[in-house]
Amino acid sequence: MLVLVVSVKVKPGRADDYIAAVQADGEGTHANEEGNFQFSCVRDQNDPDRFFLFEVYKDEAALEAHRGMPHFLKYREATAGIYAEETVRHMCTNVFPPDSWWTS
Repeated sequence: MLVLVVSVKVKPGRADDYIAAVQADGEGTHANEEGNFQFSCVRDQNDPDRFFLFEVYKDEAALEAHRGMPHFLKYREATAGIYAEETVRHMCTNVFPPDSWWTS
């Protein structure tokens, strides 16, 4: 199991644009990617321009497949120039719940 946690900071006034882009990507991911078990985006309560993505993939191949999907490519296009700072990505290994929880 591969877990990706991403911290995103968007430019002031661009939060609604980001939300629209990430919702479309998330909906496309849930509908079209068997190798994705979780795609969530949350917003920081203290900084409305900060978002965190939490994504769970079966393996590296599933993540690479995601990066080539039309909905992800649209997300990349829609978010080009929207970031206030470089995104921070953490590639993680699942600890809990067990991997079987994601696939059952």
